[in-house]
Amino acid sequence: MATALVQGAVSSRAFAREDILVCDAIPDVAAKLAGAAQVKAVAKNEELAAKADALVLCVKPADALEALRALRDGTKGKLVISIVAGLPLAALQEAAGSKVRIIRVMPNTPALIHRGAAAYALGKTATAADGALTESLFGAVGQIVKVKEELLDVVTGLSGSGPAYVYLVVEALSDAGVLMGLPRDLSLKLAAQTVAGAAEMVIETGRHPAALRDEVTSPGGTTIAGLEALEAGAVRSAFLSAVRAATERARELGASK
Repeated sequence: MATALVQGAVSSRAFAREDILVCDAIPDVAAKLAGAAQVKAVAKNEELAAKADALVLCVKPADALEALRALRDGTKGKLVISIVAGLPLAALQEAAGSKVRIIRVMPNTPALIHRGAAAYALGKTATAADGALTESLFGAVGQIVKVKEELLDVVTGLSGSGPAYVYLVVEALSDAGVLMGLPRDLSLKLAAQTVAGAAEMVIETGRHPAALRDEVTSPGGTTIAGLEALEAGAVRSAFLSAVRAATERARELGASK
């Protein structure tokens, strides 16, 4: 995700290359990203904190709070944007200290191809300017919306985990094409493009999915026969349950911090 954000910021010109610094616990990883995006790598988090006005925390949940505690002196008066899953603003603020401005973001992996969907919530001391900076950064790799923090767990269950659900749909459609006689490579290509095209139709037209579905559902035709089978298989209910389960799990993770 850090790679996607850096490359998106550079390619969209939302931020100048010379204003971007990267750091990683594995120096070679930071050097590789710096070389690819033509930005500067620094060796230590402390150096990064000293030189940057805003920091994006892109680490594993188990490491995040300790990283913030270690940087307390260097991050005073600065903005920290966390994309760490499951860590609430209160826990982040406690670890960083009261002098640090915190924003929590829930992105998803399609940011890697600039098709991300993200939501963010402001900490108590974060400013409107901090929010605008966050929107510029994540807007460079997709779409971002502002929400109340309590909704971020739902965002996690829907768009954070959602790509995995869609990959399962693409895989299932591809398998179905193979079952009915299509070559695997052709079936996968058609399945993926069908899902991508249908999603773009919703985005571009702004119309309700049910209205678009009705337009391809002729009386007594093939599509309504397929939809009947999906309803019999409780596909709609399964997706509702998936988002509910992922949301509840995100809440559990946050409550344990």
